[in-house]
Amino acid sequence: MSKYFLKKIIAQNSKDLQIISACCSGSKIFIKDIKYLKENKLFLISLERFAKETKDVNLKVKSVVKFEFIDSSKSKNIDITDLENSIELIGIDLYKKEKNYEITLLFLNNAFITLSAEIIEVTLEDQKN
Repeated sequence: MSKYFLKKIIAQNSKDLQIISACCSGSKIFIKDIKYLKENKLFLISLERFAKETKDVNLKVKSVVKFEFIDSSKSKNIDITDLENSIELIGIDLYKKEKNYEITLLFLNNAFITLSAEIIEVTLEDQKN
């Protein structure tokens, strides 16, 4: 078994966010593992991703992606009532809209979540299995 070091990547601009997007693409996410804490302006996703940064391409890692300073969250083509359903993340895009940023999480089957934020503060953190 190869030695794996837990990662923590902090994104504060679009280039950093592309790295988190690349690490998380292809991740399986259960609906129950998506949380928007409106009062705290936090959007959290717990996911299982492939550790693409290692030589072992089949190594799966549990990670949490934390989006901070989120003013609103909208989803489309996702049944949020089916908590055991899972969706597959394709990638994360970033758009500037007037004074705010729109962070879009793209999933298979034309599903997506759009987050609105004044600043970019996203953290990918691996968890111990």
